[in-house]
Amino acid sequence: MTLRRWAMGIGSAALTVFLVFLLIKVGKIHLRVTLQQLRSVSWFSFTKLLLLNGLLVYLSTEKWRSIDAAWRRSSDGVPSPAAAFAHTSAGFALGVFLPVQLAMSTARTFGTHVHGGALKRGTAGTLFEQGFDILTVCFLAAASGITRFYRGGGMMWTLAATAAMVLALLAVGPSVRVIRWLATSFTAATAAPRSKVGAVLRSLSELRHSGLLNAALARRLVILSMLRFSVVVLMSIETAEAIGVHIPVWQMAASVPFVVMASVLALTPGGLGVNELTSVTALKMFGTPLAVGAQWAIANRVLIAASYFLVALCAAIVLCAERITNRKKVRSSCLRAL
Repeated sequence: MTLRRWAMGIGSAALTVFLVFLLIKVGKIHLRVTLQQLRSVSWFSFTKLLLLNGLLVYLSTEKWRSIDAAWRRSSDGVPSPAAAFAHTSAGFALGVFLPVQLAMSTARTFGTHVHGGALKRGTAGTLFEQGFDILTVCFLAAASGITRFYRGGGMMWTLAATAAMVLALLAVGPSVRVIRWLATSFTAATAAPRSKVGAVLRSLSELRHSGLLNAALARRLVILSMLRFSVVVLMSIETAEAIGVHIPVWQMAASVPFVVMASVLALTPGGLGVNELTSVTALKMFGTPLAVGAQWAIANRVLIAASYFLVALCAAIVLCAERITNRKKVRSSCLRAL
């Protein structure tokens, strides 16, 4: 098993190197020029990127906390908002080196182990939360596909994306009712205890009693995913403007859904190479020159990674300050009691 993991790690690293090399060659990227562009990024532009990144972490944290509130047991502890934010920001930072889902679930599982139900709340809660991101971008990818098929522009994509989001919100209620009906109609007792079907049915039964199958909660998660998508687009536009590259907003927005879906299937650390090639290809499909897209993709990776680490560092400092303050309050209370 260890040998297999080593082989997979080496293969993933080799694939990363190959994809990055391919991106540099196909996009005709001059690394010296890219370094000069990165050095010329103003602190004002980078500060805006940090603020947008903080907003992105906040939205992801709110999604996770909403799910955790419906999922956790009454005996489980509740992480403070600062702790939940710090765990989420750590997941984003780890996502630079690991697959996004693994990085986020690892950070949250580790962060909630003192509160009870860590694996369920950290890992399963994260997968459930990110499932709504995937659902949202699938609807938006359909809008992008329609725009590309009819060779439309910004207006067509905006109308198609708006219709897709309205359809997603309208589909939430019926979908939840169907899942609840399935969970009620088929119980684990109808299948062999150790069969795969039995495991699926037991999972459905647990969901039915967990409070997650709630139409209001599902709509909230979809809306938060829409807002999260908008912030990702704004961050992408900000990194482009920071290095002096112009990419129309609608082309960036139409391309992002394919990048998000590619990151789910990426076999490289942090999706490195896969995300960049996907974004360059999608941007080219909507009219952005290949060289411009490749130039932005490299710079975007560096700037986004830097912002992830800085936000995570700031969140960790705030969390440490909160814990020190709480300990002082506890000590003060104990002294008063004595």
